[in-house]
Amino acid sequence: MIFLVRVSTRGDYACRALLSLALHTDGSGPTSVKEIAERTGLPQPYLEQILLALKGAGLVRSKRGIGGGYVLRRRPEEITLAQIVSAVDGPITAGDFGRPHEDGACAHEGQCVLLAIWDEVGIHMRDHLTSYTLADMVKRARGD
Repeated sequence: MIFLVRVSTRGDYACRALLSLALHTDGSGPTSVKEIAERTGLPQPYLEQILLALKGAGLVRSKRGIGGGYVLRRRPEEITLAQIVSAVDGPITAGDFGRPHEDGACAHEGQCVLLAIWDEVGIHMRDHLTSYTLADMVKRARGD
């Protein structure tokens, strides 16, 4: 049996963009959106929106003008995949089903049991993505 849990395209692109920044953190200054797009193969206009969301979440900071671009706001060891995905997609859940015992969620037969299970799946997904940091991804990407 295969159980698919989907990360959105936004979540995937956000992780790829920050991994690119982490792989090229060498103190040479900010990386332009164009450079990130070229390295990752991501569409630049969409990437700009994603980086703005990541900036709003405090994961990157930007510099405007010539030589401008983005840098990680924290060390790769301090940024988890769960934080990245949540920054662009909102809370990590197994679905938009609501929570058990809230707002009449258990009004129908068996619904409360299933809502509790979906809630547990969401917690497991968050915990699993929290166990990976950008530093872990850098090591894997470099074959360490």
